Amino acid sequence: MGKASRQRRLNKEKERQRQRAARGAPSRGPGLGYQPGRRQVPSQQDLVNSLIGEAVYALCGGSQEAYRGHVRQLANERAPGWTQAVSRSLVESMRLSVTAAWRHGWQPAELARHVRRELSDTHAEMAADMITDEMRGYAAATVDARWAAQVAVLDASPPQAAAVGSGAWWGSDAEYLGVWQGLAGDAGPRGAVATAIETLHVFQHLAVLERLLSLPGTARPAAQRADPNGAADERLLGKIRALLAKAEATEFAEEAEALSARAQELMAKYSIDHALLAAETGRTEEPGGRRIAVDNPYEAPKASLLQTVARANRCRVVWSKELGLVTVIGFPADLDAIELLFTSLLVQANTAMLRAGAKRDAHGRSRTRAFRQSFLVSYAIRIGERLSEATGQAEQQAAAEHAAARGGGGKDLVPFLAARHQAVDDAVDAIFGHTLTTSRAVRATDAEGWHSGRVAADMASLHNHAQVVGATTLRRP
Repeated sequence: MGKASRQRRLNKEKERQRQRAARGAPSRGPGLGYQPGRRQVPSQQDLVNSLIGEAVYALCGGSQEAYRGHVRQLANERAPGWTQAVSRSLVESMRLSVTAAWRHGWQPAELARHVRRELSDTHAEMAADMITDEMRGYAAATVDARWAAQVAVLDASPPQAAAVGSGAWWGSDAEYLGVWQGLAGDAGPRGAVATAIETLHVFQHLAVLERLLSLPGTARPAAQRADPNGAADERLLGKIRALLAKAEATEFAEEAEALSARAQELMAKYSIDHALLAAETGRTEEPGGRRIAVDNPYEAPKASLLQTVARANRCRVVWSKELGLVTVIGFPADLDAIELLFTSLLVQANTAMLRAGAKRDAHGRSRTRAFRQSFLVSYAIRIGERLSEATGQAEQQAAAEHAAARGGGGKDLVPFLAARHQAVDDAVDAIFGHTLTTSRAVRATDAEGWHSGRVAADMASLHNHAQVVGATTLRRP
């Protein structure tokens, strides 16, 4: 073998070792226990880790034949304890990847949803197992309440979980894939291993998001103390949710209008009262962020509707289109109002849009998609107009009531709300820096859809009109 050929082989081996190191797979080079002149025999766990790394790498490179071969080797029982070693390594790798996802800004509900978008419900169920298992390592007092609530929703342990106690429902990590395979029915060993490898692959290729909540294990117990108004707030929000649900479900317009009017009144009181309380007590309140999922179909007009609602609540939005997530930046009470109002308006829009049925042009060709996109674009614009019209009146009424209650000597509400608006702008700059660009507005191309959307918007119930105009839609590049 020539010198040039030996150098090429050496370079290839170095590159393979670099790739294995990047994937967490063991290197084939000398390590602890290496003795010159003696052949190093890898352990069973080393072989498993190497095959997992190679499988993920093949999946990354789109080499399906190599990927299937590695899955086949991992799924076949090569020696006593092999299946348990594979399960143990995959669970540990997925769990470590979940921990890394938290550091990259992801939250439990977002992570499970992302796996579902990229793969399937089955993969999302495995992701939920790994998320709930990873969270067992933190004391409850050190986990933000909103974070814990997301985990609780994901935790869909099977009935046998009760017998396990405080540990994972499947028992040991070494038994996970076997138990999972039994519950999955016809998945088989290869199906279980493939699901784990594919889930791990998504975990290891996550985008970096802005961190909006304290990492689990770092939330301070003092910060978790209940707000004196917390119970009252939750009761009020519960009433609003119930009213909105009834308004969306009823087939009688007069009943829906009455229910929505009451919800609107409560929503206005909720947000304005929070703003006034902060003004009167001098309480320091900082804007935060909340990510809301916006999915296809028609994701652009849906994001536009969310922007409209956020702007009316003195908040700003940043749309991460590739992830189907919109980050809303604002004060906590306003974020609550936005999420409730957007969800309700979207339900009403979808109901009216689907009621219109399929559409065809003069030549019999389907124009349903153009109609529905135009419908939602028009709907969002008209909702924005209605919110803007209602905003001034509601704010003036709140300011007058506030001044009258204090004999005309209370704080002026308008400058205070303007200051909160500026605080939100500052928070956007602090969280996102200079990575933002404006997005091009989606167009309406169907006249009937445009007209129908405006009609539906005029009929929609606005449940939170006592707000102030905010900012413009932004989008991450």
